[in-house]
Amino acid sequence: MKKVHGIFVGFLLLILSTPVWGQDYKSVEVSKVLVSSVTSNGTPLKYLQTARPEVTVLVVRVPPGGSTGWHQHPVPVYAYMLEGTLNVEIQGGQTSVFKKGDAILEVMNTLHNGYNSGSETATLVVFYTGAAGVPNVVKEKGVAWKKVVDGLQDWCVKL
Repeated sequence: MKKVHGIFVGFLLLILSTPVWGQDYKSVEVSKVLVSSVTSNGTPLKYLQTARPEVTVLVVRVPPGGSTGWHQHPVPVYAYMLEGTLNVEIQGGQTSVFKKGDAILEVMNTLHNGYNSGSETATLVVFYTGAAGVPNVVKEKGVAWKKVVDGLQDWCVKL
């Protein structure tokens, strides 16, 4: 009986002390921004398997008319838009538009280009969940020229 009484008293103390713990956080506000198991183009999320994990956090500012250039990520990348608007074109033509307050689950191993077609700087905080010695960004060479050639081919076909 003493054991049951002791458990009951311990449980009662736990319940009574809970509001005290909650008061420590009464000024904290939590808003869910995004819950998803796919990237911005619908590809399932994949986590990097590594013995040497490394997180890199950057603040990226893209001025009006600016562009990241065509690139891809061999590691998972997540971002949060702090201000402005950013268009992200994925190779093949799909474009997503992200604005202040949006979360971005970037595509992996897929060429894409972020550009600012707005009138204010697009600012985002970017989280790379990579591995030591593995680049977070791989710039693609020749993609811009390929787009010019493809455009000329389309134009010639119309003639």
